[in-house]
Amino acid sequence: MEQRQVGGSGLWVSRTALGTMTWGKDTPEEEAADQLTAFVDAGGTLVDTADIYGGGQSERILGRLVSGVVRRDDVIIATKSGHTPEGFRPCDLSRRHLLAALEASLRRLGTDHVDLWQLHVRDPDTPVEETLSALDTALTSGKVRYAGTGDFTAWQFTKYAAWQRAASGLYRTPIVSAGCEYSLLNRGAERDLLPAVIDHGAGLIAWSPLGRGVLTAQYRNGVPSDSRAARSHMASYVEPYLGERSRRIVESVCTAAEGLGVSPLAVALSWVRDREGVAAATVGPRTTAQLEEILATEGVELPREIREALDDASSGPPR
Repeated sequence: MEQRQVGGSGLWVSRTALGTMTWGKDTPEEEAADQLTAFVDAGGTLVDTADIYGGGQSERILGRLVSGVVRRDDVIIATKSGHTPEGFRPCDLSRRHLLAALEASLRRLGTDHVDLWQLHVRDPDTPVEETLSALDTALTSGKVRYAGTGDFTAWQFTKYAAWQRAASGLYRTPIVSAGCEYSLLNRGAERDLLPAVIDHGAGLIAWSPLGRGVLTAQYRNGVPSDSRAARSHMASYVEPYLGERSRRIVESVCTAAEGLGVSPLAVALSWVRDREGVAAATVGPRTTAQLEEILATEGVELPREIREALDDASSGPPR
């Protein structure tokens, strides 16, 4: 699998990242073990998790698999901190919370360091300098190698990234990546976040590149009983992409796929992976069979004419 540099940093990751949000919930540990083995065997390195996924179960499972199924050195572990669903406020990027959350993540992961530590969400109540000082402490302690942001707007990302570059003569932890939903169904990142990321010499980690599964064309003729949209806890996540605009884009993807002799999944994923500024696209397969279909797209490259046609078909604001 192709390895890419994350912005201008020294971090290199596989251009397809394995997301683990379903691990411990919709994906049992045995299936997760098969996924991780197949991913690493295919040359994948970047594995994405977060402290809130499955109430910490995703990190626990990954930690057990990294020590028992693959080698720690085989994977780039990316996790996130900042959401506090059980706290008195929804997010917390205070120094106190972040450093405690990092220690808890390391215990669950069974490792002494995280390769990429991401601020999952912006906290408007904590000063930027306090949050970023926690990143600096984590890096100088050796418990974090690189830092990034998660669900930030362009101006928020720019504020945090610029702060880290502002102190003359002092080394501060650079923000090397930004996470954002990005697909043919949601091109909002192109308006401001992606240009900001490129300008700051960082890399975009695109999540939900398959449009929450809709771009695989599985919903063309209704909602399959085994799909995310048929699950009570995931239906509201998929529903925004089941409208008429999405249907037209999916049909364009299917037309391109038929012409190239590949799957709609391959077309949609390739379109995201090869956009300027994208370091990696994070997929979240529920089963090993789904992951294997994703891994089979590694050699697919869209011709310029098809990319431009898909650009035209998907232009305009998402719902």
